[in-house]
Formats: sequence, structure tokens, C-alpha cells
Amino acid sequence: MRLDRYISNASDYSRSQVKQLVRQGLVELNGLPASNPGEIVSDNDQVCVDGIAIHTPGPRYLMLNKPAGVVSASKDSDHPTAIDLLDEPRPEQLQIAGRLDLDTTGLLLITDDGQWNHRVTSPRSHCLKTYRVAVDRPLDEALIKKFADGLWLEGEKRRCLPAQLTIMDTHHALLVISEGKYHQVKRMFAAVGNLVTALHREQMGDIVLDPALAPGEYRALTQEEIDSVGAHE
Repeated sequence: MRLDRYISNASDYSRSQVKQLVRQGLVELNGLPASNPGEIVSDNDQVCVDGIAIHTPGPRYLMLNKPAGVVSASKDSDHPTAIDLLDEPRPEQLQIAGRLDLDTTGLLLITDDGQWNHRVTSPRSHCLKTYRVAVDRPLDEALIKKFADGLWLEGEKRRCLPAQLTIMDTHHALLVISEGKYHQVKRMFAAVGNLVTALHREQMGDIVLDPALAPGEYRALTQEEIDSVGAHE
């Protein structure tokens, strides 16, 4: 790979900026000042910019505790986005794996690994999603069977897949679903005559939202968390 492209891929520098840095003598290749931004480098070469080592970037896997009012997108003209909350180089390369509504909070997975993203969202991965739900009207125990049997949603040609509803108290429940239909949780409760007043995603597959993360904070996934995606296919 060309030196200027190598540095650009691993940092926030554009290729034109890298060329300027080379002219200024601020780029070193294997301990010597680099003179040619087009010089070919490999992963075995040591590259430094202004004394700081530059490494080939590996794929990123992040967990964000999404606050309400934040859009699950990379760009939006009206609201802050999940990507805006990240202090990461090359933010334009990041993708959201399983979006949340504007007012829904909780676990959001973000990556620049497209294949991993696909495994998170693919039905074949059996990536169950757990939500904590608050509703407007009291919950009835009979709903547990209705959700388990699969609800009909307005505008859909097929029932929802079986879902596991656990009633915590009269107005709060945990819901585990295996699909990702548009506004699915809100539509499921609307189908039984109730209104969701608050929605929070706690878990996707084996990945649980880190309780140490305040709303708006994020961390890298552990290798175990990364490897858990698709493990149940």
C-alpha cells in the first residue's frame, strides 16, 4: 500500500495532508525520514508521524449506551447521531448493527466490519433482543401466551415469531424477540391495546449492555463478545 494511503487509512489525516507532512519531514519509515508519499509499505514496516507510531487499523466493535433523542444513523440534519457520540477516527466507515428508534435507549452495536454487522442482523444468527418496556395500561398475565403464540401486526402478512414476555409489575415488562421489524415492540403492544411509554434495549444475543456505561458512553467489545455473534447459527 502507498505510504500516504496507509497513513490516511490509519488516522484522520487526508492523503493531501500526509504529503504535506512528508515534505515537512514529519513522517518516518523504519526510523528514517520518508521522502516519497507514494512509497510502498507493508504491515512489517514501522511508520511514525510526528513521533507517533501509526498502525494498520483493525476492525472496530463498539457498544454504545444510546440516550433518548439520538438518531441511529451516521448523519441527520435535525438530531445528534449515535456516530456523533463517538471519539473515533474515520467515523464515516462505522455502521450501526440493529438500529433503535429516536426515543428508545440502551444497547447499540457499532462496527466497521460489514460481515459481522450482517451476522448481528441476520435471522440465521438467532440474535435475540431483550427490551425493558414501560406501558400506559396495566399488563395482564394473558398477554404472555398471546406474545408466545405470535401476534398479528397491522400491515404484516405473517404473524410475529414467538416472543417471550415477562411481566415485572403492572406497567413494566421484559420482552425478548428474535426479529427486527419496523417499530416492532411498540407495534406489538399496540396490537394488544397498549401504548409503550419507554423502551430500553438491554441485550443482543449474548452481548449485554455494560451497566458501567452512562447514557452516551461507549466501549470496545471484548473478544468474547465479538465471537459470540453468530455462534448459535
